[in-house]
Amino acid sequence: MMRTANPALNAKTFESVKYPAGAQEAMTLKGTVNKTGFLLAFLILSASYTWNLYFETGNPASITPWLMAGGIGGFIVAMITVFKKNLSPITAPAYALLEGLFLGSLSAFFESRFPGIVVQAVALTFGTLFALLLAYRSGLIKATENFKLGVFAATGGICLLYVISFILSFFGTGIPYIHESGIIGIGFSLFVVVIAALNLVLDFDFIENASDSGAPKYMEWYGAFGLLVTLIWLYIEILRLLAKLNSRD
Repeated sequence: MMRTANPALNAKTFESVKYPAGAQEAMTLKGTVNKTGFLLAFLILSASYTWNLYFETGNPASITPWLMAGGIGGFIVAMITVFKKNLSPITAPAYALLEGLFLGSLSAFFESRFPGIVVQAVALTFGTLFALLLAYRSGLIKATENFKLGVFAATGGICLLYVISFILSFFGTGIPYIHESGIIGIGFSLFVVVIAALNLVLDFDFIENASDSGAPKYMEWYGAFGLLVTLIWLYIEILRLLAKLNSRD
């Protein structure tokens, strides 16, 4: 059984799709890698727009609408992609463009407060990606069922904690310490970064198994979309961790 904590790539992802008869129509690992590259290019393109807009105007209000539109729009398109996988050749690029607007705006806010933080976060994100990919391909890290179950449980716990924190914010309160720059807050962020990174291993394993089983060609876009979801989460958590560390200086 294939298991992943990524909400876009769960154990039932490929159960409802119709498998092609011919190999030419089947999903391949190479095709998924190429489409992941395309999605990253789309994301960087739109992120550069809001990033440049902020530093040209110096006014946070100029990118706040893009931040909101990108975040909300990206979430909506992500939900459509999850439930309508056959539309992923269209919705996955749209998701990347919308999330780029969101990440470009968010990154600009962090950069204005902590100069140099974005370069560090990007380097750490891609460094983690390639290091874990190498470890996975070399067999140093294996996605065993116990490993998958542990990461899945930890990811679920983090999501639940974030939901509770979000709800409490409407009442003017929140979960103490975890969002602060103290030892507990930094430790919590470090833990979340590790779990987000380990989700990449599950994604690699899931995409490889799906490719081996001959999933439909359009699932290359869906697999790339799922991997992008994890990368975006990892980048944001690294950004938050670096911000906490810089706040202590």
